[in-house]
Amino acid sequence: MPKLISNSEQFTVIGENIHATRVVKRGGIRGHVYEDGREAVKYTIDGDRRFLDVPDHFKSTQPYKQGNLKHFQIAMWMGTYGEANQVEAGKAYIKYEIDRQTSAGANYLDLNVDESSYRLDEQKKTMRWLVKFVGSVSTLPPSIDSSNPEIIEAGLAAYEGLQGRPMLNSIALERPEAIDMATKYDARAIVMASNEAGMPNDANERLENIGRIVEMALGKGIAKDDLFVDPLYFPIAVDSNYGNHALTTIEEIRSEFGHEIHIAGGISNVSFGIPKRRLINDVFLYLAIQAGVDSGIIDPITTSAKRSLTIDLESVPVQIAMDLLKGNDDFAMNYITAFRAGDLDNS
Repeated sequence: MPKLISNSEQFTVIGENIHATRVVKRGGIRGHVYEDGREAVKYTIDGDRRFLDVPDHFKSTQPYKQGNLKHFQIAMWMGTYGEANQVEAGKAYIKYEIDRQTSAGANYLDLNVDESSYRLDEQKKTMRWLVKFVGSVSTLPPSIDSSNPEIIEAGLAAYEGLQGRPMLNSIALERPEAIDMATKYDARAIVMASNEAGMPNDANERLENIGRIVEMALGKGIAKDDLFVDPLYFPIAVDSNYGNHALTTIEEIRSEFGHEIHIAGGISNVSFGIPKRRLINDVFLYLAIQAGVDSGIIDPITTSAKRSLTIDLESVPVQIAMDLLKGNDDFAMNYITAFRAGDLDNS
């Protein structure tokens, strides 16, 4: 039964970039320093260089002191709390990313404001502003993403529904009340493989957790076609078995629940801490699609189902990456050796 889709057009993309967690390096490619010492994030629209200025109070934050600029956090703050010129600057920056994600083939825009503030009331206010603004300029429905159900509900309540049904990210055993929220707002939903105690340890635990939460969702009237299961992909750099755990889980989900249910997940998580991340992401997405994945929480600008489905399976870099992802390369020793030797440079 595995392999549900035959081409990239059938792959549902949940574009993941509009998150308050995202950083660029101060002084890096995206960083800019004016002659008077002020800093900004630079970006380009149709050849025109633009700047998102860093408000002074962000310079006292820990990420700034560590050499990072949380650019979407800045843009969200500007849009929610800034003066008139800052509001417009924040909107322009977020729209720039909306347009990029849309042009790259996203079907949903995942919106996460959790790190916009440590205060729940401010997080909810920011989420409401963000959802309303995105809804005013985007053709795509939002995926409302948070670890806090109150923030999710604030986003769902703010959405006017003009772009189609929203996505709720996510339902899990530790917050089953999100199921009722999905039915209340007629939202499709990402379903996590975690449980009340935290993250699963292996494929069997993933399947047990998924079975429980899917049964609960179906029992509340949510259709299989509205569920996007996240098997939880962990970094292959931490444990060489994580790739196999994920692929086995995908196959078992597809076998257990059939073709109606969707299988998604954060594809790029698997490559964290590994050089040549795009190679790992491309090969893992190829393997995941063969196992039964039909959707993903990805940045479509850097990760592409079309590219993954057309990788050269005979090339040395792809074969080395495939060995790593299938658990045949303990501690990624062969992969790292090949990287240092330049054998992955044609990937």
